[in-house]
Amino acid sequence: LHTPPLALAAAADLAASALNPSMDSWDQAPAASAIEERVTAALAAEVYPDATNPDAVVTTGGTESNQLALLLARERLGPAVRTVVGANAHHSFQRAAWLLGLPEPVVVPTPLGTLDPTALREALTALTGPILVAATAGTTDEGLIDPIPALADLCEERHADLHVDAAYGGPVLFSRRHRSLLDGLTRARTVTVDLHKLGWQPAAAGLLAVRDPADLTVLGHTAAYLNADDDTQAGLPDLLGRSLRTTRRPDVLKTAVTLRALGRTGLGELVDACMDRAQELADLVEKAPGLDLRARPTLTTVLFRPNGPGVTDATIATVRRTLLVEGRAVLGRAEADGRLWLKATLLNPHATPGDLAQLITLVEGSAHR
Repeated sequence: LHTPPLALAAAADLAASALNPSMDSWDQAPAASAIEERVTAALAAEVYPDATNPDAVVTTGGTESNQLALLLARERLGPAVRTVVGANAHHSFQRAAWLLGLPEPVVVPTPLGTLDPTALREALTALTGPILVAATAGTTDEGLIDPIPALADLCEERHADLHVDAAYGGPVLFSRRHRSLLDGLTRARTVTVDLHKLGWQPAAAGLLAVRDPADLTVLGHTAAYLNADDDTQAGLPDLLGRSLRTTRRPDVLKTAVTLRALGRTGLGELVDACMDRAQELADLVEKAPGLDLRARPTLTTVLFRPNGPGVTDATIATVRRTLLVEGRAVLGRAEADGRLWLKATLLNPHATPGDLAQLITLVEGSAHR
């Protein structure tokens, strides 16, 4: 789930390393802090186009963003807040609840791969007190998107807050062709987005967008050697309340350079290209008599496996390890429908039909050695 980074983004990352500003106080990073303010505001407006003044903070990725979302919910709703997630949710929610001293998340089964509103309704009915529902837009295993509008309706009805982990799927907002897949996203209180996935940035390039910037005020913290009160009152920007970290790199510089060079349209075209490659790979799998396709891809993830007599989950695991150890192909693995599947996540917009056909040949050959 990590892309080959754009050359210009990698160059900007190198420049950031050479300049080495630290984003914990304005005097150490005046230019970087101005860039971060503008870029996070622009990206927050992509997530919340109908909001008056949305905001976003830079993170190291989905794990930190999801943890921060739970922290904001705890400070907003109290330490008894219950987090409700689907079985398809990222593992970081369990870890975040543990780190923050919150009750263990309530896990709703997702036999079809996405969070079902009816099953969620039943889970919410059994709970009392403040609730945060965490939906997913781009699951790790299959790249599926929960039915966000229906879940948002239910959260509104039950007075629960909604967070959407769109670490994988969030950049689809740049695509005119596919952004409707994320309809309802703007109704979430907080949204996780990773640009080192479908954004072609060197890691790390995470983001937590918030609909109401007042939610971020709880991160405020004062240290006289970083953001003295009189400096803040005099108008110097306060960076310490923009992250849980103190020393941090100006990770937003590479994103600023990318947005300036490619814009929304250019990034959207890259998203479209990768989604097209995923459909093309699914076509090849369907045409191959020795392979089974799990389902047509929603984003850029394709699950498939060899079939035939004697093919077991152990066969699938061996095929994957063999191709990996021999340096011929790197495939992921995912469990779905009670079986093990090979997982191809198409994140290189320059992949060719020949590359995809070669992958099919490699898998079929390895399965029948």
